[in-house]
Amino acid sequence: MSTLANQLASAEREEVARAIRLLLARPLLTEAADPTGFDLVRRRRDPLARWFDYTCGWNLVVEPRRGYARLTKVRVNPDGSRPARRARSGRAPFDRRRYVLLCVTAAELLSMPMTTIGMLADRVVQAMAADRALAGFDPVRRPERMAFVDVLKLLESYDVLRVVDGTTETYVDSVEAKVLYRVDNTLLMRLPAAPVGASRLAVPPEEVPARFEELLADLVRERRYGGASADDTHAETAATTDAQRNLRLRHSVLRSLFDDPVLYRTDLADDELAYVTSLTGRQILRRSVEQAGFLLEERAEGFLLVDPDAIATDVRFPDDTSTARVAALLLLSPLCATPAGLLPEQLVEAGAELLRRFPGWAKAYQSEEGPARLVDDAVRILFDVGLAGRARDRVVARPAAYRYRLTETTGPSTKNDPLAVTAVGSAGEGDKQ
Repeated sequence: MSTLANQLASAEREEVARAIRLLLARPLLTEAADPTGFDLVRRRRDPLARWFDYTCGWNLVVEPRRGYARLTKVRVNPDGSRPARRARSGRAPFDRRRYVLLCVTAAELLSMPMTTIGMLADRVVQAMAADRALAGFDPVRRPERMAFVDVLKLLESYDVLRVVDGTTETYVDSVEAKVLYRVDNTLLMRLPAAPVGASRLAVPPEEVPARFEELLADLVRERRYGGASADDTHAETAATTDAQRNLRLRHSVLRSLFDDPVLYRTDLADDELAYVTSLTGRQILRRSVEQAGFLLEERAEGFLLVDPDAIATDVRFPDDTSTARVAALLLLSPLCATPAGLLPEQLVEAGAELLRRFPGWAKAYQSEEGPARLVDDAVRILFDVGLAGRARDRVVARPAAYRYRLTETTGPSTKNDPLAVTAVGSAGEGDKQ
């Protein structure tokens, strides 16, 4: 009997660890998109909810009847490094116009269990015309329809919109396209992850640009840690207990560890570094990593998690799925060879050298401005995966970048494919999630 109990306990630990990594990669998990994964999360929802709440302070909601699980991940430092991306155009990030359309479209969908693309577009036109702070939406213009389609495809990827008849992409070519949708209003309301609703930060529209950073901080301020909150309109400060302080430190450190590719000690505040190097902090960190099924690499420079099963991996590096990602890998060599970093013009010259070396590659960048655009796209990727940073006016390789090396080989297609002349080696997997 004791052997059976041990086997059952071991199976539960393995399933919980797998489900944790699954939710880290896909914070909104639907039964329609992944029936097996959703069933796992549904069965283990209680220990999962306890783990996420204790470790990261993130709330997990599982709705078995409605077929979704939502992990509301709040980042330590909200920034633009995790943008919404277009399903088309090489997964380009959303621009300001698309974010505006996303918010207005979501607001209009709240009262529409079923809709057509034309009816929804008309509602968006009316809503934006009635708000003096917004530029009007004109579906007659093709760029506007393209932006609108990008928004709808994003909502489709979340299963908020489900196509009953037609194809969303046809709207790009014709405003008369016929597409019918079913709307999951409950799931739509689960999308925002901010602890404070934007409507509670009512400010005149003209003041938003000047106060943007302040408003963003208010949206993600959590009352559980004490201090001033969005509701403390008459208090500049509020008391914070030792328990609240320790809770904040645990959550901030572990959120960064489980949500970012690599956690550098230099990126931690003094109190966070003191916590993670304390006996209690180290025990909690290692126990949490083990419970989630990761392998922990601890170096003098920081921490890195490796998922041996690649379940938690949502962005891979190295990756040859785009020209910019290949260029990012190739740029690591000159960056690592220059510890002091490279100036913008030096990076552009490195990009130009890549284009000269492989004239049949990266055709979209084979222009006068191509090297600069290629470098901008590649460096942004290196920033996002924690392999590069800025030091004044230079781009520098961060410690994790030295895990990679390029080994020259020879091949018949070296002019067209840089991967034909480079073999990638590393000290370990380059991606955590």
